[in-house]
Amino acid sequence: MDATTEHATIVDELETLLAALSGATPPALAELEETLTSGYAHALALEAERLRLERRIGTLAAGLGEAPQSRAQELVTLAQRLASADGDLDRLRALLAPLRLRVSALRAEAAAAPA
Repeated sequence: MDATTEHATIVDELETLLAALSGATPPALAELEETLTSGYAHALALEAERLRLERRIGTLAAGLGEAPQSRAQELVTLAQRLASADGDLDRLRALLAPLRLRVSALRAEAAAAPA
């Protein structure tokens, strides 16, 4: 699965779970935790990609005096990819935050329930 498809799949899963939380039969805690874990793993992968892109942009910018035309085009491409990764990461975080809060609340409820 390529990165774009993986991101879309995770976003879809998060949106579906968030919508289901207000439904008649909310998802089980285990399903929420699994999706939350996958979401955070994907967020970490996006962060790693961002760092890699930023490093490459820095390297290219430092050498702009050499073959500036080809480096400039690569800089444009990298900047576009960085902006896309930033947008993906922002969207992912916006979906993960309410899910994390719900999981925390369910864990607290489970811990407070009599055995």
